[in-house]
Amino acid sequence: MLLKNNFIVVKLKRNFISLLFLLFTVSILIFSNSNLPAVKSGIQLWATSVVPSLFPFFVATELLMHTNIIYQLGNFLNIFMKPVFNIRGEGAFAFIMGIISGYPIGAKIATNFRRDNICTKEECERLLSFTNNSGPLFIIGSVGILMYRNTIIGILLFMTHLLASLTVGFIFRFWKKSKQIDNSINLGTTYTITKKHATLSNLGEILSESIMGSIKSILVIGGFVVIFSSIISILKSSGITHIIEIIATPFFNFIHISPSFIEPLFTGFFEITNGISMISNIACKKLSINILITAFLLGFGGISVLLQVLSITSKSDLSIKPYIYGKLLHGLIAVLYTYIFINIFPFFNFDL
Repeated sequence: MLLKNNFIVVKLKRNFISLLFLLFTVSILIFSNSNLPAVKSGIQLWATSVVPSLFPFFVATELLMHTNIIYQLGNFLNIFMKPVFNIRGEGAFAFIMGIISGYPIGAKIATNFRRDNICTKEECERLLSFTNNSGPLFIIGSVGILMYRNTIIGILLFMTHLLASLTVGFIFRFWKKSKQIDNSINLGTTYTITKKHATLSNLGEILSESIMGSIKSILVIGGFVVIFSSIISILKSSGITHIIEIIATPFFNFIHISPSFIEPLFTGFFEITNGISMISNIACKKLSINILITAFLLGFGGISVLLQVLSITSKSDLSIKPYIYGKLLHGLIAVLYTYIFINIFPFFNFDL
C-alpha cells in the first residue's frame, strides 16, 4: 500500500505541470462569463499603457546597442560602478535605462550584455538583481497622479524605489564575489565583431532589426498581461481569493491592518498594476498603510514581471535566482525607506 501511495505521489509530481495547464484550460471554459471581460481588460491595458510606454524604449535600447555610447558611458562611470556594485562601468547603461523606462528593460539589457559579451556572467547576474525597476512614468504618473491622485505620493514612492534599488545593487556586489572581474579581457573586441555598429549605409537595416526584435518582446509582454488578467479573474470567480482572505484575516487583525488589503495584495502578488489600483481605492485613515504596501509591490514586481524576465533570461546562461532574491529584498527595503520618509518628513505623511 505504501509503495502504491509513493507511486501516486511520484506520478503527480511528474505530471504536475500538465495537470496545472489542464486545470487552467477547464477553468477558462467554466468561468468564461467573468474571464472574457478580464481578458478584454488585459488587452486594453496592454494596448493603451504598455505598448506606448515600453515599445519606444525597446527600440531605443536596441539602437543604442549598435553604438559606442555604452563604452563611453562605461569609461566615464567605471570609477563609480566598480567599487559600489562590483560591475564594470558599462553596467550603468542597464541601470539608467532600467530606471527610466521600467519593467522589463533592465533585464533585457542585462541579457543583451551577456549575449554580446559586454559583461561577465557574474556581472550580468548582479545587474539582474537591481536594474529591472518600475519607471518614473508608471510610479509618478500612473500610481501617484492617476491612482492616488497625488503627485507627492508618486514622488515619494519613486524616491524610495530608486534608493532601494541602489541598496540592493550594493548588497549584491558580493554575489559570486570569488569570481573576480578579469579586466585584462577586452570584451569590447568581441562585441564589435558580433554587433553591427550603426552607420548611414546600414541605418535602415539596423532600424528594421531593432523594430522586429522589439515587436517580439512587446508581444510576449502583452501575452503575460492577458494571461495574468485571466488567472486573477479565475481565482476570484472560483472563490480561491475569498478563501485566502478568510485564512489571512486573523493575521492581518493581529498586526492591526484592515483585512480589506488582503485581496488587493494577493492580486498585486500576481500582477502589480491591478493590485496597486485596488490598494489605492481602499479608504483608510492611515493612508501610509496603502503607500507602504504599494512600495513593496512596486519593488517586488509581481509574478507576471518575474515570468517576463524569465522568458528573456532563458535564452542565456544567466541564473534567475539573483533576480528573485533581489526583488524580494527590493520590496522590503522600499517599505523601510518609505516608512522612514513618512515619519521623518511631515509633508510625506498623509495619515488623517
